[in-house]
Amino acid sequence: MGDNPAPGYAKKPDHVVATQPFQGRVSVNLGGECIADSANALVMRETGHGDVYYVPEADIRMDLATLTDASSYCPFKGKASYFSFAAGGKTSENAAWSYAAPYDEAAALKNHLAFYTQRVDSVSVE
Repeated sequence: MGDNPAPGYAKKPDHVVATQPFQGRVSVNLGGECIADSANALVMRETGHGDVYYVPEADIRMDLATLTDASSYCPFKGKASYFSFAAGGKTSENAAWSYAAPYDEAAALKNHLAFYTQRVDSVSVE
């Protein structure tokens, strides 16, 4: 490990945050436009949560994204920043989140975004 360990494991050592390459394709649509399409996404499986798909920034239309002031904190992953997206005449506030400086245990999430399925038209996982 590096020098930025997640403090959450001290209180909950059995908590699992497992990230691995997703063997498939993830695409995201908003306003009738594809805003993300990737065969290089990650799937994260975390205790108490369903699968979450993280798409590399390189496969996202980041020109349609705006970093917002919103943030949240996870003791296992770190501080999350949020992005709004505008496409096809539609804007979705805080539609995606990312960890700019994730804890060591979640380092694979750096430069990836996850989308709220209810804040975009669709998230397709094939």
